[in-house]
Amino acid sequence: MSTLKRTPLFDLYKEHGAKTIDFGGWDLPVQFSSIKEEHEAVRTKAGLFDVSHMGEIEVKGEKALEFLQLVMTNDLANMEAGQAKYTLMCYEDGGTIDDLLVYKRNDEDYLLVVNAANTEKDASWLESHIIDGVELVNVSDHVAQLAIQGPLAESVLQRLTNEDLSKIGFFRFKDNADVAGVKALVSRSGYTGEDGFEIYCEEKDAAKLWAAILEEGKNGEVFPCGLGARDTLRFEAKLPLYGQELSKEISPLEAGLGFAVKVDKEADFIGKAALQKQKAEGTTRKLVGLEMLDKGIPRTGYEVFVDDNQVGVITTGTQSPTLKKNIGLAIIDKEFTAIDTEVEVQVRKKRLKAKVIQTPFYKRQK
Repeated sequence: MSTLKRTPLFDLYKEHGAKTIDFGGWDLPVQFSSIKEEHEAVRTKAGLFDVSHMGEIEVKGEKALEFLQLVMTNDLANMEAGQAKYTLMCYEDGGTIDDLLVYKRNDEDYLLVVNAANTEKDASWLESHIIDGVELVNVSDHVAQLAIQGPLAESVLQRLTNEDLSKIGFFRFKDNADVAGVKALVSRSGYTGEDGFEIYCEEKDAAKLWAAILEEGKNGEVFPCGLGARDTLRFEAKLPLYGQELSKEISPLEAGLGFAVKVDKEADFIGKAALQKQKAEGTTRKLVGLEMLDKGIPRTGYEVFVDDNQVGVITTGTQSPTLKKNIGLAIIDKEFTAIDTEVEVQVRKKRLKAKVIQTPFYKRQK
């Protein structure tokens, strides 16, 4: 029997009553109190997540940018030092290898943050396409990542650092910042639909940082949060999860991520021709939001029908803690994706009515 991997914070989970699960080979907390309470805390106060299972790969060398332009769908040419960008890697046919963040430290030093379950696959893919003048280093085992998310995230974190966090704009970062005596990369980014920060530090410093943030926010400002709330939060904000909204079979354009696919960029990136064709001709299916009209929850993998014909599948669904409605994301044949179109979702042995609604389901008030 294989042993589950653990992050450097594993021994601290039990102090906060964590319930852990096997998540892609990692022993991670699904919740500390309850998913709904943690979800609400991030929407109204602040939540602290351990996301140290994520993968980190450094790309260095004089040809680093040229290499990244060949393997990434987004255009990284005009990135500035201290900037992060969301992008994807695709196969030749436009299917998705992974979605990830690229951090630019300088012209010859980039950090890629990839999905945990895809780390080895991504590293191998990059290695197999490497060009001279580029060095790849998988530093995942040495880097820990915490995320503090929610309206109070900045004010709590500010009390632990002399860096002026208000000067770090969205998708910008400060490297070598001192946070609670720990050297860290502090990025204004996240996966919840709220304002907040993702903090990268050495594995050995993670426990100290986790404890310091929870101590600073102990008077009802910051709550430890698990993967359950992380999933409901990202879902409401329509942030994709690899393996559900994105996969080898689902292209970024089908998933509504055209903003991160620059088919007009000069570099001939992998998958460019297929994605250009999809963009020109339009995709045959599309990711949409559904709201249940009948009583039932649309779960991942449930089939979607119109007139006894299967037209799609649910990628993620739940009872939204914020909206108090049963909603889902589904990839559906294009002709059935107009707002208010009625469809049926196969929930166990019944077909229940649902309709197409606007997404994202939740958008934070600026």
